[in-house]
Amino acid sequence: MTDDAPETLMRLWRRSERPTRGRPSVLDIDSVVAAAVALADREGVANVTLANVAKELGVTKMSLYRHIGSKPELLELMADVAIGDPPELESTGDWRAGLTTLAEANREVLMSHPWLVELPLSGPPAGPHAVAWMDAILRTLRDTGLDWGTKGGILLLVGGYVRLACAQAIQLAEGRKHSGLSQAQAEQAYGKGLAELIDAERFPDAAGFLAFGFGVEPEQADDHDFAFGLNVVLNGVAALIDAH
Repeated sequence: MTDDAPETLMRLWRRSERPTRGRPSVLDIDSVVAAAVALADREGVANVTLANVAKELGVTKMSLYRHIGSKPELLELMADVAIGDPPELESTGDWRAGLTTLAEANREVLMSHPWLVELPLSGPPAGPHAVAWMDAILRTLRDTGLDWGTKGGILLLVGGYVRLACAQAIQLAEGRKHSGLSQAQAEQAYGKGLAELIDAERFPDAAGFLAFGFGVEPEQADDHDFAFGLNVVLNGVAALIDAH
């Protein structure tokens, strides 16, 4: 990477900091980002400001600007650090098993750092960890015979599904927390209350679904819903590969 690369990219790949003469700085990009990630995990990303990060580190806000250009840049650095590296996959040639493993690992990361799904998508993968995930997904598709454009579409589809599923699960959990009900209680209240209100002649299929119930134990619902959706997505990928 040359010095002509944008400053944010230089920082993402840790190419921006230069050694200085005299007493070494007590700060570097890694220490600033680590403090910001810890703050987001503890108090939510809304509380991650340069002032609050500086307070965490016991320094002045102005001292951060040597290492971080802006809050949006800090958020991008945080996201790349928080996702970490993808799991190592065995070279079995089984694209479906590989994508399943990566999707489940990505889900675990997002659920461990819920604030990640709140961050705006600013562009394609740019940091070393994000690029590692991109490379891992593309590698599972290496022997499928698909062209690069199709592989890129699958990359977006799988990543988008995982992000959406996690965002939904996190929001539902927040809603249950505010209501004071367990998932089982919330679902029972929803089903019973709505069944008493809707007109079965006007909404016959909705009435039939409510009469059937949700069919999955509450503690298993999130895992079941995620696995079901991922399976549907991968069935679509399989159809693309078969058609090719």
